[in-house]
Amino acid sequence: MKKTGFILALAALIGIAPLAFANGLNLNSLGTRALTMGGAFVALADDFSAVYWNPAGLAKFTSKAFGLYGTDILPSGTYKLTIPSSWPYLPLVSPGGPTPVDTKTQKKNYFGGMGTYIHPINEKLVAAISVYTPSGLGASWDGSQLAFVSGGNPGIDWMSKIGLLTIAPALAYKVNDRLSLGAALNVNYGMFDIKMHAGKADISPALLQFDLGQYEESDTGWGVGATFGIIYKATDTTSFGLTVRTPSTVSFSGTAKIANLPTLNLPGSSSVDRKVTWPLWIALGMSVHPSDKFTFNIDAQYTKWSTIDKLEADYQDTVWATLMATRATPYSEPKSVVPMRWGDGLQLRFGAEYMLTKALAIRAGYYSDPSPAPDGTLNILLPSFDFSVVTFGLGYSFGSLKIDAGIEYLSGAERDILFLRTFRHPQIPNPLFDYNYERAMPGTYNMKIVVPNISISYKF
Repeated sequence: MKKTGFILALAALIGIAPLAFANGLNLNSLGTRALTMGGAFVALADDFSAVYWNPAGLAKFTSKAFGLYGTDILPSGTYKLTIPSSWPYLPLVSPGGPTPVDTKTQKKNYFGGMGTYIHPINEKLVAAISVYTPSGLGASWDGSQLAFVSGGNPGIDWMSKIGLLTIAPALAYKVNDRLSLGAALNVNYGMFDIKMHAGKADISPALLQFDLGQYEESDTGWGVGATFGIIYKATDTTSFGLTVRTPSTVSFSGTAKIANLPTLNLPGSSSVDRKVTWPLWIALGMSVHPSDKFTFNIDAQYTKWSTIDKLEADYQDTVWATLMATRATPYSEPKSVVPMRWGDGLQLRFGAEYMLTKALAIRAGYYSDPSPAPDGTLNILLPSFDFSVVTFGLGYSFGSLKIDAGIEYLSGAERDILFLRTFRHPQIPNPLFDYNYERAMPGTYNMKIVVPNISISYKF
């Protein structure tokens, strides 16, 4: 069997799992109050979401408290593949015309949340335990509209779903009225599922194209990291905060399947292992509280996405391992290695809160969220975008009970990957082909995301 088509399809999958960790789909906001202030919360961190934003903020609690946060992430994406109508080989590649794919994501709900219990031990030391989902998204497409990229097979499912659940015990210590320190241990449990077309294989000696059918993969894994924070109250109206979240490597294990591979007397499934690292995150914030009614926050949040430069998968079945050890071209990495070439990212976040009454607050915020992923790694299952994000929310207090509600809207900048930059065929010349794009999925991508959310907290 000629392995090129088979391996190319599998190799693309290795790079898909960690894309949801990218800020293009990782909303990086937990807790309604923090989210509706644009996620600029590192220097304030005065509610139950402090475990995530800055555990030093827990030192502000003088009584027991708990909080619950829930969100429904609603992505809406479009994908359009266009082949130049003037290209002389268009009838051979796409007999149906220059636009073989024009589709949009199916409507799906991706739920996330957070639950935190806070317990002051004494006047200076506060403990907390929190469970939350820092990542939880995916994409689902109508397979009948993707027949062109599924080898003409309209029955192929295209979907991805990823989630990360973090269990975080935390401690905060109030050094004095100006300075607080905090730390949290992050025990991460990751989940990943994907379905897509497995590609085609050339069968010698007749060089027949054999459709490998549906590809499915399901993985889970564990990892450990930590979060450290400092809050310094420089004046009665101004505070500064610093948070450092260490890298956390999650060791995924699961099973990969290809529906039609047994027809070729080859194993239809293989155990697969991979290690994916959530990179270093550093955030510096300032909170200004010039009056009892108004608070303004600003954050600069840095993520070392360049940690994700290459990704490797270890297939336990010997046949699969042999196939994935080959190279598509002398210029390519082995198929078990996917070059990602991500770049570091810097988010600038702004948020404000205004107390209309002693019980009712109105909040708004904005942040820019650049994509770390270059065009050469883009695909339809978990694409990455430069997002502009606006947030809005309200909060109301009933004594010790607080209810916050809000919405976040992410508008992604369009991304366009030229078909001729990625197309390669042994019998069709293409001088525009770029090896840096051989893992990319060509087309025009757009994405909007709406995130309604609510929080309930109580002090007792």
